[in-house]
Amino acid sequence: MRIGQKEFAVKGHTYVMGILNVTPDSFSDGGRFNDLDKALYHVEEMISDGMDIVDIGGESARPGYTIILPEEEEIERVVPIIEKVKSRFDIPISLDTYKAKVAQSGIAAGADLINDIWGLKYDEKMAEVIAEAGLPCCLMHNRKEPDYHDYMDEVLEDLKETLVIAKKAGISDDKIILDPGVGFGKTYENNLEIIDRMEMLHKLGYPLLLGCSRKSVIGLTLDLPVSERLEGTLVTSVYAVLKEAMFVRVHDVKENLRAIRMTQAILREEKP
Repeated sequence: MRIGQKEFAVKGHTYVMGILNVTPDSFSDGGRFNDLDKALYHVEEMISDGMDIVDIGGESARPGYTIILPEEEEIERVVPIIEKVKSRFDIPISLDTYKAKVAQSGIAAGADLINDIWGLKYDEKMAEVIAEAGLPCCLMHNRKEPDYHDYMDEVLEDLKETLVIAKKAGISDDKIILDPGVGFGKTYENNLEIIDRMEMLHKLGYPLLLGCSRKSVIGLTLDLPVSERLEGTLVTSVYAVLKEAMFVRVHDVKENLRAIRMTQAILREEKP
C-alpha cells in the first residue's frame, strides 16, 4: 500500500504510527504539542525514534468527550502543522478526523491518509472526499453505546456497513485499513476481547491497525494513571504483531518499535 511517497507491506510487517495531538485537551498529552515549534520538534523526535507515519489530530477523542469542535477551529489547528511537517520532513502524514470539511482542508495541505474514528458514518460526505482524493484511509469501528448481543459478530457487521459506504463512494479495496476501535463504543471487557480476537477481522480481507496506546483498558487493568501505561501498551503492540496487524498507533515510538522488532525476530526464528 502506498501512503504518501512510501510503500508499506500489507502483510508480514507491523509499522509504527506516531501520535501527534495538536489539542489543548487530549486525554494523554493535551496541550503539550499545540504550539507549532513544539509539535515540529516532537515529529522530528518520533522520526528519529523510528516512526513510519505520523497521525495528526486536532480534536480530543478522550473518554467522556462529547463536545464537537467547530470545523473551522479544527482546521486552524491541523492545517498549519500538516503544511510544516510536509515541507520539513519526508514522512507520510495521517489526519485524524471524522469531518469531511476538515479532511478536505487537510488533504489540500498535504495529508496522505485519512483516519476516521467513525468509519465514514458520522459525516456522509467523508467517503466522497476520500474517494475523490484517491487517498488511503483507516476506518475504525465505533458505536454510540456498547450495546451488543453477539459482540464479535456485530463488530464485523458494523465494519461491513462501513465497507459498503466506502465502496459506494468509490474508495478502492487496496486503500482501506480497518481499526477494531479499542476504547470506542465498548466496555472494558469488550476492549480486552477485541484485542485478543482481533484476527477475526482478517475475515473482511483488509489490513488492520491497532490503537491501544495509554488507553483506559490498560489503566483499568493495571490500576495506573495515563503517565504509567507504557508497559501495558507494549504488550498490546506485541499482540498486534502476533495478530498480523499492519500498524500500531502509539505515543511512545521508540519503546513500541523495539517491542515489535523483538517479537518479529522471534517469530521469524520459529519459521522453517
